[in-house]
Amino acid sequence: MKKLMTYVVFAAVVLGTPATAFNGRLGFQTVAVNDSVFEVIPRGRTDTDGYWCAAADFARRTLGAGWQQRIYVKRGYGPSEATGRRTAVQFTLVAPEGAPQQSSGVFSSGFQPGYSMSVQAANARCRGRPFIN
Repeated sequence: MKKLMTYVVFAAVVLGTPATAFNGRLGFQTVAVNDSVFEVIPRGRTDTDGYWCAAADFARRTLGAGWQQRIYVKRGYGPSEATGRRTAVQFTLVAPEGAPQQSSGVFSSGFQPGYSMSVQAANARCRGRPFIN
């Protein structure tokens, strides 16, 4: 019976995760919403560096982006469209239309549509201390 429950729990976890989900570094999940937008969803940590780190990881490993490719914030904090989780940030590799284009500085407090940084700069946030917003 215990073995059966283990299989049931494993199946629920596997079936409950979208096929395009990517479990990135630092405990963030990244899920493709469509062909050009992906969401970073926290699983515990909620620091801004973690979001950028996970976005860079997904862009490099899943989308094949180069180090100088820019990652743009498509939509700031909001509910996840892909998983239904309460908090997610949407990113894209294409500059969002109508959003003012600006680069994120060393410290960012939140995610405004149009903020961007290179994959390399976002990846550098994987090494630093978390900046909790």
